[in-house]
Amino acid sequence: MHFLRNRIVDDARQEFHRQERTAMTSPANLPLATATAGFLAVIALSGCATTTMGASVERGEARLAEMLAGRTAGEPQSCISAYASSRLKVIDETAVVYDAGDTIYVARPDNPRSLDTKDVLVIERTGGQLCKQDVVRTVDRTLGFNTGVVFLSDFVPYR
Repeated sequence: MHFLRNRIVDDARQEFHRQERTAMTSPANLPLATATAGFLAVIALSGCATTTMGASVERGEARLAEMLAGRTAGEPQSCISAYASSRLKVIDETAVVYDAGDTIYVARPDNPRSLDTKDVLVIERTGGQLCKQDVVRTVDRTLGFNTGVVFLSDFVPYR
């Protein structure tokens, strides 16, 4: 049953993308595609996108600061014992946080813009612990497709 559901979703996704490519390249829609591309370029160059991203980063930093209020940073660690995945949290465009009770571990990735609470983290662990060299993929929560890869830094403990 699970295989059949995945196959149906994959077929629907492929058909959607085929129709999208056909619509955007048909002669009747070329002016629309050109106008759309021009409009998107104007928005990107106007700085609107930067302002939105900046606000998201600020919200993420504020949320992280709230979580760490009253705690002191310890020595960074390359691996931590993280058994309960439910304690692993994503702070949008900021960090991956593991709440171990008395200690909160924070790993800031090299590419924080890939972090989004709308995505699910899929971690391919190399051992029994969560380590900075583990492969962390982000997957769309609704459709199940890969949205990115996150490269973690050392985990900084806050007590």
